[in-house]
Amino acid sequence: MIYIGLAGWGDHPSLYKGTGTKKGLDVYSSYFPIVELDSSFYAIQPKRNMEKWVRETPDSFQFIVKAFQGMTTHQQTTGFESKEEMFDAFLDSIQPMEKADKLGMVLCQFPPWFDCKKENVQYLRYMRERLSEIPLALEFRHQSWFLPEVCERTLSFMNDEEWIHSICDEPQAGMGSVPIILKATNPKKTLIRFHGRNLYGWNDPGDGRWREVRYLYRYNSEELKEWQVRLSTLNKESEDIYIIFNNNSGGDAAENALEFISMLEIDYKGLNPRQLDLF
Repeated sequence: MIYIGLAGWGDHPSLYKGTGTKKGLDVYSSYFPIVELDSSFYAIQPKRNMEKWVRETPDSFQFIVKAFQGMTTHQQTTGFESKEEMFDAFLDSIQPMEKADKLGMVLCQFPPWFDCKKENVQYLRYMRERLSEIPLALEFRHQSWFLPEVCERTLSFMNDEEWIHSICDEPQAGMGSVPIILKATNPKKTLIRFHGRNLYGWNDPGDGRWREVRYLYRYNSEELKEWQVRLSTLNKESEDIYIIFNNNSGGDAAENALEFISMLEIDYKGLNPRQLDLF
């Protein structure tokens, strides 16, 4: 099965035309069966938030929960006294989604400075052990993991440790980006994230606006068709494929995702009813 959704649900104005001020998951989940939860990256979410989001979505809906940034070494000061306390808090926060069978996976996206070296491999083993019961997706942002001389060993490691491969479509902008590696490392699930192909915006161009322009990109139909072919290969290696469009800056993600759903002739069942608030 192919599940297609977006990174977050509030940054997609085209979904909410005619709904007044409503920009919630109840409307979002009338279009898509999955969503990437990004707020969990910036702070471990209270369980009440998770419970609310579970209530607002259909029974078959799934969340891709982004791991807290302290867990993925984006920051050294985490607000917790120990790594163990931090991981325990995260595990506790996602319990409502686990209980409702709505946790598709936890996405562990590592920063560009997390390169391929022994201590980082050891940390990945530690993380896998601490989150042993959770489906985990692994995304690198440093090209050293996929250099020709180590690529097969990286994929073999991910397979042995039962990591879900987060395959990226992103600009090829030096060591701080990764190539498209069309290989599943988990027989049950594979994740694909469309970051856009804005080469200029991927690295800081010097004006301090890189966060705004990095994901400013609209995929054309030919680029989406490339992935239609690639999916036929991945479908043979993984039971379910999760696709997230993260090209949000210009409001293009939602329209690209809907176009791709139409291109693949997917008709999702069990979504929320789609209703427009005319007043």
